[in-house]
Amino acid sequence: MTLATPTLAPSLPTAVGPLSAAVLDTITGRPSRRGLYRIDAPLGDSDPYGLDLQLALHVCYELHYRGFDGVDTRWEWNPALLHLRAALEDRFEEALVREVGEIGPDETAAAEMAALSIEPVDGQGLSYHLRDEGTWEQMLEYFVHRSIYHLKEADPHAWLIPRLTGHAKAAFVAVEFDEYGAGHGDRLHQRLFCDLLGAAHLDDGYLAYLDHVPAESLTVVNLMSMFGLHRGWRGAAVGHFASTEITSPPGSHRLVQALQRLGAPAACVRFYAEHVEADAVHEQVVRTDVVGDLLANEPQLDRDVVFGIRARDLVEERLADHMTDSWAAGRSSLRRGLV
Repeated sequence: MTLATPTLAPSLPTAVGPLSAAVLDTITGRPSRRGLYRIDAPLGDSDPYGLDLQLALHVCYELHYRGFDGVDTRWEWNPALLHLRAALEDRFEEALVREVGEIGPDETAAAEMAALSIEPVDGQGLSYHLRDEGTWEQMLEYFVHRSIYHLKEADPHAWLIPRLTGHAKAAFVAVEFDEYGAGHGDRLHQRLFCDLLGAAHLDDGYLAYLDHVPAESLTVVNLMSMFGLHRGWRGAAVGHFASTEITSPPGSHRLVQALQRLGAPAACVRFYAEHVEADAVHEQVVRTDVVGDLLANEPQLDRDVVFGIRARDLVEERLADHMTDSWAAGRSSLRRGLV
């Protein structure tokens, strides 16, 4: 008997519409070596934030991370698939630009980051709900939504490293070093989230819940991948990174409080406690040494940084609203319930 070779690559998800079906049907075959061709996918008037488009885009992006079990690695740079991915990205990008709106000449990255640092006295939102009245079942759903990102935490932002120079690059890498466990595999933030899932009796497999989460969860991760994989969006990627680091400590603190109130396992608390401590230190480094140095050398990217901050806020709010609206209506926020 021959044992199967273990793989770190996840299984392919299930298609949910014509776009995701076109991508999944394509990559289950062998890439053609003959000339250029197009993959037939009916973009039509597809919803840029809809599950079909976002899943198709997520599958395309995942080929640049771990790929999928049984999928030929040559699909990563296949021209036909990249052509289709570009069309999906265009639809997504157009929607983001339209919803973020015009960024005025006086709306600077420095002002945007300063505003992010101000915690409202009567704050509302997802982390407040979980802290004050969330149930353990809702917390488990929250973990599932976030697993799509946290099991690859820091990887989408890491595409920035070759796109930065000088002090901004050095400071950015210093922050990422902490995200990757400062040289200790057991402290890797991805590993800590695996521990969290295991302690919560959830599946800790990479993308194990891809068929469970809605479009809103995929949109959050797709935004990071799109910014990171395009050098032209490096300013937006830095803005996204800055927003993540600045807003993480207070949000993580509320989640620590929520988990302590619910009597959660220590490994669940540890993940968010780590982010309270680490990201509080990172905030000033990101403001001054990453964003500040980047814009000192490339001032034309200021609006892109602002766009990255606002685009992240937009997709995060969409996910938060989906969860809180679902729970207020007494239904699960997941496409497929947890067993």
